[in-house]
Amino acid sequence: MNTLAANRGRPRGLRILGWAALPLLWMLLHAGVASAVPSYARQTHQPCAACHVGGFGPELTAFGRQFKLSGYTMKVGNDTKVPLSAMLVESFTHTKAPQDPADLGKPFSANNNVALDQASVFVAGRISDHLGVFSQFTYSQVGGLFGWDNIDVRYANKFNSGGHHGVWGISVNNNPTVSDLFNSAPAWMFPYMAGELAPGGDAAPNIFDGLGGQSIGATFYLDLDSHWYLEAGGYKSLSPAFLDKVNAGSDGHVSGVAPYARIAYTWRIPHGDFTLGTFMLNMNRNVVPGPTDNYDDLGLSGDYQYIKGDNTFTANALYMHERQKLNASYLAGDSTNLNNNLDSMNLKGSYWYKNTYGVSLASFSYTGSQDANLYGGSPNTQGGVVEFDYNPFGKRDSWAEPYANLRVGLQYTFFSKVNGQGGSAASGDNTTYLYLWFAL
Repeated sequence: MNTLAANRGRPRGLRILGWAALPLLWMLLHAGVASAVPSYARQTHQPCAACHVGGFGPELTAFGRQFKLSGYTMKVGNDTKVPLSAMLVESFTHTKAPQDPADLGKPFSANNNVALDQASVFVAGRISDHLGVFSQFTYSQVGGLFGWDNIDVRYANKFNSGGHHGVWGISVNNNPTVSDLFNSAPAWMFPYMAGELAPGGDAAPNIFDGLGGQSIGATFYLDLDSHWYLEAGGYKSLSPAFLDKVNAGSDGHVSGVAPYARIAYTWRIPHGDFTLGTFMLNMNRNVVPGPTDNYDDLGLSGDYQYIKGDNTFTANALYMHERQKLNASYLAGDSTNLNNNLDSMNLKGSYWYKNTYGVSLASFSYTGSQDANLYGGSPNTQGGVVEFDYNPFGKRDSWAEPYANLRVGLQYTFFSKVNGQGGSAASGDNTTYLYLWFAL
């Protein structure tokens, strides 16, 4: 598993759609100066830059967080909006050292691959005054499967009582942290787009997509006085038959319910805000009936946002500690240790000018117990990411706003360690990734 892409868990898909999109790209680039999940923009009559930093998702502004908090139900006008959008991501991937083509599968070569990373359809928008939906279904060339992606169906309502005000709601979703208000949690964290063909480390805490697409859960959430955010609920595994139908795969069955909780507090500051919070996920999982592996994930997060005039600065930090008690894996000989620990630290800072030109710097570190059977030795993977982005659309005066959007991204990922190995064994995984991300 590439730890940089662990938050994605996407099904795979089809090259011809990517090449079919190239005439559209030419038209967009030569048309002038559109909106992420544009069905939301059409519903609210707001450009993507109103909700998204950089004019394109998933990083949210304060207004974007309010839109998500209210269950995707905000609207302008009484005309009927079709809650459909589509997305294409075409990419070029180059690694410092060639990879084994057998690991990549057909039709890819050892290096310099062009791929359609995603072709997605979204059903996203208002259903009623208090009910809304975000749902994504994805097809990708890598693996050649079409299936469901992130799903979040919400009921939301306002309250005003005892001198306090806020919003409460219920989310039914298929991935812990997809429902998170701040879109900087593991399901949405940077890098927002990462190469499906890129190599990387094998270890990440289970909250990093360990249940993504494989479970169904319900969480209750509360925003109190625009400062406190609380969310709590639980997740259960879906049946193997259903997972086969949606091409989600399975890493094992969760015994009982996996509880999830999130608490955060936001301070309003001049031209922005600052948030500190914590996460918790606990689950017991096995592959066959009998003993289970227990995973306790506990994390801390921090998010900062400053927007003034043409300038936007954002910073995100996420630390996760996972405690593993591997009863099933140890008995089966799949782990050397009965008890393990795994820690991750992800840091990211971004600057955007006019929501058009962006640069992001990030670092990542995954460290933990040595386990020859579980990790082939060490889970330690460390490195960083540099990304440059150009978003020609997404503003109020954009061409075709709010019907189209585009991001052109150039990303370089470098490693100092991969699975405990340094030197050329790590730097050989250094990856240059160029992508074109369309939304319509």
